[in-house]
Amino acid sequence: MSVETFTYAFWALKMASTNIVELKNLNKSYDEGSKQRQVLRDLALEVSEGQMLVLLGRSGSGKSTLLNLLSGIDRPDAGQVLINGTDIAALSEKERTLFRRNQIGFVFQSFNLISTLTAFENVMLPLRLKGSMDSKSEALAMHFLSEVGLEDRKNSYPDRLSGGEQQRVAIARALAHEPSFILADEPTGNLDYKTGASILSMLADLVRKNNRTMIIATHDREMGQIADRVLELREGQLHEPLETL
Repeated sequence: MSVETFTYAFWALKMASTNIVELKNLNKSYDEGSKQRQVLRDLALEVSEGQMLVLLGRSGSGKSTLLNLLSGIDRPDAGQVLINGTDIAALSEKERTLFRRNQIGFVFQSFNLISTLTAFENVMLPLRLKGSMDSKSEALAMHFLSEVGLEDRKNSYPDRLSGGEQQRVAIARALAHEPSFILADEPTGNLDYKTGASILSMLADLVRKNNRTMIIATHDREMGQIADRVLELREGQLHEPLETL
């Protein structure tokens, strides 16, 4: 093999490996009485390292189904869900749980903080689940609490935090264990407009600062303004948005 051929092959492999998420020919149907409803049809998607994708879709469009497949909560009827090259659809339920715990960060509409844990303990949770409980892990958790401006609230419980503060803790938690990518499901849905805009800006800044890949699922078209890319789920497939953002 010549030097030129080797160099080309090396860079081709490097470029091919930069896709954090790759969906191939995904199909998913559900039984509705005596009929079957096909929610996803031969859906394909590539999300590269560091990319921020906003996934738009109306209620019932299949966004929740797609998120469940991306997180390994559910399996497709056919197709592949590749995360860093691993087809999580081919893993057992236990393997998918471990993969999700180690490789994916979540930001939920309802925050999903553990009420009996402090802000610091909530951020530490994904690190503990990975078996990381040393001083470096604690320093990492404190670093991300500081990044969201809540180091002085580390000992506060969720019921002592405002909605915006709870979502900031959730963002710190999603980043703390350094996941391959982050799934955000309507991350500002339970917040007022001003707080939501602030949280969204903070989330986008931190994701970019830490070179993380993120997929945001939402019905809010304004979120497209922070994204590198916007796609809309319609009739079981991903398309460019019909309307200008």
